Amino acid sequence: MPSHSRSRARYGGRDSDFEQEYSSRPLYRGDHYDDDDDDDDLEEDYRHSRRYRRERPHRSRHESRGYESPVESSVDRRRERSKAKESPATSPIKKKDRQRDRDGHKRHRSYDQYGSPKREIRDRSQRERDNRRERHRDADAARRHRRREKDRRAAARKHQSSDSTNSGSHLLSADALAKLGLQYEEEDRLGRSRAADEVRRDKKRKKRPLMDEHTREPHVLPEEPPRISKGRVASGAYLEEGRSPGMQFRRRGGGQPMGGRWHKEGWDGSTEGADKQPIWKRRKWWIALGVLIVLLAIIIPVSVVVSKKHKGNNDDSDPADPSSSPSNSNLDGVSHDSIPESARGTVLDPFTWYDTTDFNVTYTDETVGGLSIMGLNSTWDDSTRANENVPPLNERFPYGEKPIRGVNLGGWLSIEPFITPSLFDQYSERDGIIDEWTLTQKLGSSAASTLEEHYAKFIKEEDFAEIQEAGMDHVRIQYSYWAIKTYDGEPYVAKIAWRYLLRAIEYCRKYGLRVKLDLHGIPGSQNGWNHSGHQGQIRWLNGTDGDLNRKRSLELHDQLSKFFAQDRYKNIITIYGLVNEPLMLNLPVKDVLDWSTEATKLIQKNGMKAYIAIHDGFLNLSKWKSMLKDRPPKMILDTHQYTTFNTGQLVLNHTAKVELICSDWRGMISEINSTSKGWGPTICSEWSQADTDCAKFLNNVGRGTRWEGTFDPNDNTAYCPTADGGPPCSCSDANADPSSYSSGYKKYLQTYAEAQMSVFETAEGWFYWTWKTESAAQWSYKTAWKNGFMPKKAYAPAFKCGDDIPSGDWKGLPDYY
Repeated sequence: MPSHSRSRARYGGRDSDFEQEYSSRPLYRGDHYDDDDDDDDLEEDYRHSRRYRRERPHRSRHESRGYESPVESSVDRRRERSKAKESPATSPIKKKDRQRDRDGHKRHRSYDQYGSPKREIRDRSQRERDNRRERHRDADAARRHRRREKDRRAAARKHQSSDSTNSGSHLLSADALAKLGLQYEEEDRLGRSRAADEVRRDKKRKKRPLMDEHTREPHVLPEEPPRISKGRVASGAYLEEGRSPGMQFRRRGGGQPMGGRWHKEGWDGSTEGADKQPIWKRRKWWIALGVLIVLLAIIIPVSVVVSKKHKGNNDDSDPADPSSSPSNSNLDGVSHDSIPESARGTVLDPFTWYDTTDFNVTYTDETVGGLSIMGLNSTWDDSTRANENVPPLNERFPYGEKPIRGVNLGGWLSIEPFITPSLFDQYSERDGIIDEWTLTQKLGSSAASTLEEHYAKFIKEEDFAEIQEAGMDHVRIQYSYWAIKTYDGEPYVAKIAWRYLLRAIEYCRKYGLRVKLDLHGIPGSQNGWNHSGHQGQIRWLNGTDGDLNRKRSLELHDQLSKFFAQDRYKNIITIYGLVNEPLMLNLPVKDVLDWSTEATKLIQKNGMKAYIAIHDGFLNLSKWKSMLKDRPPKMILDTHQYTTFNTGQLVLNHTAKVELICSDWRGMISEINSTSKGWGPTICSEWSQADTDCAKFLNNVGRGTRWEGTFDPNDNTAYCPTADGGPPCSCSDANADPSSYSSGYKKYLQTYAEAQMSVFETAEGWFYWTWKTESAAQWSYKTAWKNGFMPKKAYAPAFKCGDDIPSGDWKGLPDYY
């Protein structure tokens, strides 16, 4: 699997660069500001604003807690002064009516012969508007007064400073104070001007008659009795906790709905809720509802189309989407009592499984090689073929005569950050979550449920059906040793991945796909990279625990080979990988070769008939011409080839990359695949059509890219075709959504991929890295296939080396993305 460390090791880099960068990087701590005065002023201004009067409850926050609001108290005092100035000739009836209006009660409205309200209603409305304008002006004046006083206090504090060296520079001069005073006067003048404009606008507003528009009959609002404050719910916490009577009645299915109470008592955002018509009788609400329905009629179909397009371009569905949860219907009718007490709550208890789809949920404790068969059906069918170009599973595949065309299931049972960044995005660099070890360590008790949900959702049966539809015939499945067991002190989730591995093999069987097993993580880590599980030191065949982990890895292969030597697997598991990418540039080559020979003999002794794959360890392929000449039979050499991690190849333009593959790579692969001139049967189990290293987390969590020159903290050299004078290379362009790709770029990417297919098919064939990613489009065969930059059928490419390179189809394509 690709890694920045792998490439550096291969081309002379150092493994410690990232650790040095990471440990020396300063931790960010946000600055905190505290300005209590400003916060208080903002809150006070808000309480004087129109928005507050619309949104606040009928009573103020202060009154609900048993003390009087200072703002409303001042307004009340002004009202008392205004009442004292009334004419002594005012009739007792008018005084009574006005007092009733102030208390929130309504009088019966009288109408003239034409159905229009009499003058007293208009007079009252005018008085209410005048009162509101007066409150606005008072609030503006109070706000300006507070601001002036605050500035003056600040100036006084500075003037009284005891710091003799600095106080002079902070004093406000007389001229400055004069200018400040003029500014306040100008603000007062503007405030008065705005108030006058508002009065003029109000006079022009048309009065709305209180009558039914259709019948032209007076619409008399019924009089309501005075509301009693004791019955009001004023506490937000009281409502949220469900302790109000209305809320409790609603929960029980009876009583008055809370929505009705809120509207009646002014909790719908208005302080005059009792004076309003019911919402269903207001014309503007019907108009708004009609507009909303029209908008929904437009938005919903568009959203569905966009969603489908999005799903076509991005492989992974939302992990939190409850609709994608499995139904587990095969547990229906199964009694939990059928599970022995000793097995309940363990990995053998299907009632604890997140997903039971296509598993046999009948309990069994039977094992083979010490590994459970729980979940497997007792029968199988090997008569299926992947396509018409390959034989069915129950017939021998002609290796050496017909090339393998396959794909990896990377990032699934062995986590890799760049394939599933969503598992790592939620953490900051400070957390140091960089691999599966640190992830499960951080998740703690929730690790098992989190990872099992990932196993269940990331790869499903439909993925295997699509792999078959895309014209491939093999699948390379990654898994790590903790799918079988863990050792003391390890945080990994043990054994859950095992049953998903077994189910994946059965899905391959269903669609005629042969399997290459790939042990991606081995005890102690074979390369110290994140996809081995634990990024850091190599402790396999190396260090104080090297011999212990050597022994453990042989014991694992003893169990695994006994299990997969069963008859049910002899037709489908045709290639068995020893260990993924052992870093033989750091490990003693002889020790790796000796271990590989011993492991192969052990596996074959246990009855495995599959080819045994050994990785080239990142040594130059020419060195393998003389290595393991006396090896056991049926061994196959595995190589991984990427232009992305080779800086000398990364800087080539589009046409030059295709030419390099068809010339240099073709000769190299053909030679090593020869039994007489090279090593013998060779397969490329990892390659990609990605032409940059821009994918997020590709070069490790927190690491930059070669493409933009941010990979090495000590070297800002950018390795891209236009680095020496052209436009700067951008990862934002390289990481663009594939829906934005031009036809020329798609044609180039497909040709680039087909050239590699052509070269690897001169040997034993290929496995693309990888089938599916969350966001890295150029690393996902599924994304490329569905978006038109992979052949419709893997066995029917449009280009092969030896054809004229169709560079005219991407003529003018920028080389910086």
